[in-house]
Amino acid sequence: MNLRATWQHSRVFSTKWLLAGGGLLAAALVLYLLSARLNGAPQFVTQPVTRGAVTQSVTATGYVNPVLTITVGTYVSGVIQSIYCDYNTHVHKGQLCAKIDPRPYQAVVDQDSAGLATARAQLLKDQANLDYARIARDRYIKLFADKATSRDSLDAAQNNFAQASAQVALDRASVAQHEAALNEALVNLGYTDIVSPVDGTVVSRNVTMGQTVAASFQTPTLFLIATDLARMQVDTNVSESDIGGLRIGDRALFTVEAFPDRTFQGAVTQVRQAPQTVQNVVTYDVVITVANPEFLLKPGMTATVRIIALERRNVLRVPNQALRYSPGGLAAAGAAGPAHVWVLRDRKPEQVVVQTGLVDDNFTEVTGGDLHPDDRVVVSEQGVAAKTQASAPVPRF
Repeated sequence: MNLRATWQHSRVFSTKWLLAGGGLLAAALVLYLLSARLNGAPQFVTQPVTRGAVTQSVTATGYVNPVLTITVGTYVSGVIQSIYCDYNTHVHKGQLCAKIDPRPYQAVVDQDSAGLATARAQLLKDQANLDYARIARDRYIKLFADKATSRDSLDAAQNNFAQASAQVALDRASVAQHEAALNEALVNLGYTDIVSPVDGTVVSRNVTMGQTVAASFQTPTLFLIATDLARMQVDTNVSESDIGGLRIGDRALFTVEAFPDRTFQGAVTQVRQAPQTVQNVVTYDVVITVANPEFLLKPGMTATVRIIALERRNVLRVPNQALRYSPGGLAAAGAAGPAHVWVLRDRKPEQVVVQTGLVDDNFTEVTGGDLHPDDRVVVSEQGVAAKTQASAPVPRF
């Protein structure tokens, strides 16, 4: 009797443990399937549809330069006697900046002055001789009319008068020649004063006191004068693939290394037609003019330029990734057909066909389609079930 009771008690105890183990196994299976389903469902990454600017731009690098830089050289050679201008000197038109030793040129002036005086004295002498020859000729004409002299004497008097007239003409030409030589000497003497031809600021000085400058074959550069540092220009090199979209008047934004947190704004004033070829790369010089009232921009600064070729403001736009997205990953993108985006509505992606306009590096303009600024477009997804379940191991219980 005790043995049978013990056996029945053991049987009930084993049945309870089997039921408890089966319940735990079923719960574990349900949890696994639920977890696999949640992990396999795609998680959509979205971005909002917004209104703003869509801009097509061209990037380039260039250098800041004054709008107009005057090269001041010397026409004559000599030793620099004194210098009156230095870097950053504000000069006015006609202001003396340097002086070449004038003594050699003053000596030439004195010599030519003496030669001119000699020629003028010779002219006075020959004019007096001409007056005497005229009187003698007139006298012989009267004597010959009264038959008081011979024909030969009259011819001699007329010949003397003609020679005296020619000598006076020769003396006058000599005087003019000496005057021209003196004027040239005076001009060369005046060139010993190096003056500023414009109002501006000296940005470069290439000469020192006591230096000998030679202007025999090439005019040496003594000073560089910027006419107005309140207006600067950026000379940029734009590749031939981008030059077709640029026009005069396009807005340009640029930064310089000296002020990395500040953006300067200018406008395209020239698209020069002269190509520059370096290692088979063709570029064109695009000139951007910018105001510099605070004199922050200095000649020679390197500028990173962004030229706005085309811009549309306050337009409906979507991220460029939204037009490349397709369910299942980017491998399915690029199929032929109209442009479309996937909009997340009621937690489900819905395809919307759109008409696109201007495209920049980040956004695409939407000109038509059922899109609103409150919509969110899908740009990517995470956790695709087909990929995760294929490689997941089968659990064993």
